[in-house]
Amino acid sequence: MKFFAGLVAVIFAVVVVLIAGAWRSPIILVVRPDPAGFDQALVERGADLASIGNCNTCHTAPGGRPYAGGVGLTTPFGVIYSTNITPDQTGIGNWSEVAFGRALREGVARDGSHLYPVFPYDHFTLLSDDDVRALYAYFMTLEPVRVTPSANEVPFPLNVRLILAGCKLLFFQPGRYKPDPAQSVAWNKGAYLVEGLAHCGACHTPRNSMGAETKDLFFAGGEAEGWSAYALNQASPTPIPWNAEALGTYLRRGWHEEHGIARGPMAAVINNLAAIPDDDLNAMTTYLADFLENPSEERQRAAQALLERAGSRRQAEPGSDELQTIGRSNRAAGEETGARIYESACANCHDGVRPFPFGGIDLTLSTGPSGPNARNVINVVLWGLPPAEGDRNPSMPGFAGSLTDAQLVELLNYTRSQFSGKPAWTGIESDIRNARTQPTGIYAAPGTDPSKAVVTKHEAR
Repeated sequence: MKFFAGLVAVIFAVVVVLIAGAWRSPIILVVRPDPAGFDQALVERGADLASIGNCNTCHTAPGGRPYAGGVGLTTPFGVIYSTNITPDQTGIGNWSEVAFGRALREGVARDGSHLYPVFPYDHFTLLSDDDVRALYAYFMTLEPVRVTPSANEVPFPLNVRLILAGCKLLFFQPGRYKPDPAQSVAWNKGAYLVEGLAHCGACHTPRNSMGAETKDLFFAGGEAEGWSAYALNQASPTPIPWNAEALGTYLRRGWHEEHGIARGPMAAVINNLAAIPDDDLNAMTTYLADFLENPSEERQRAAQALLERAGSRRQAEPGSDELQTIGRSNRAAGEETGARIYESACANCHDGVRPFPFGGIDLTLSTGPSGPNARNVINVVLWGLPPAEGDRNPSMPGFAGSLTDAQLVELLNYTRSQFSGKPAWTGIESDIRNARTQPTGIYAAPGTDPSKAVVTKHEAR
């Protein structure tokens, strides 16, 4: 009995210590700072940083006011609704800069409660004091919006915030970014932005069963809202290896002729990156290109062959025997149904003859058919790519109402075989069912009207 009582006492003491360590004190409320008191240059830098962080996408509900929250983010543990981060009393208007910085870098709200890791404080922890100050200045000069977002839909016991403290002990490593002295200034700035505020790894790194990023698989590919976020390292499935020039064009314009168009959640990212300073974008490109460049000689030869094939298609006359021969050269037995669907619904745009923006990418160059699963291709085929306003951009109709599930399976099998040469996808039927029941068509091509997709930085100012 004495041993049992002693064991209980030890366990109780450990629990008390853990709870005491997990508890965080509230930070006192303040009067909202006078917007006129912030330096304009600081506010403008904060606006650029908010764009790099893609803040508006998660904190602006479709049809809602900028940064007023209310976006329901579905996670394996329930639905988390984004908070109001305008300077209203229902938002962060009474938060001090200290409270704001703690939330960003430690994942702790002003009232002391731990934030769910869907808010990427594990990346924002890298932020410098200067950038926290700039972001605070920007948000405090926005128009206040009186909105209280819906309560989270998280079941017990996951709705007990102290549990999050335990998850942090296991997976969260707080600390500022430390430059690598062996790398250039541009590389270090890019690393700081990509790994920190831009939180690219939040989508492009796989997660474990607890929802935390698997750090030893950094940039090895992940998932985001029903889409595959492709690997950003040497495991990238793109048929044509990226280089810094192509990557910079893609991040700025959302399109590159050898890689295709940004889609899904990435379209929202591009909407924001399109307006950031060249110095920031070039630094991010420098860092990312370091992961994606230097392909093997074998891969370079394969890419060159694909580019030559695409060039031959562009030079062929529409409907010519040469074009038909090139297009059908790799057709496998049993793919006639998928081939007929492709030729009637897809070939007119994707035959490689029509130049951008009137024709789609030659699918031998597109990453979609070579991806680890069919999800991205399914989403694009079902829901299309809405036309963008302003600059000329590719667009595509959706076929959700004209293709049955069986027809879509045939088309996907043909596309995979014809344009990638990789083993057939598995789980296509399940992915199609999920895509039809959870449409992802709210994401549009870069430049789309914010009220129909996401809010751009300029609309949010």
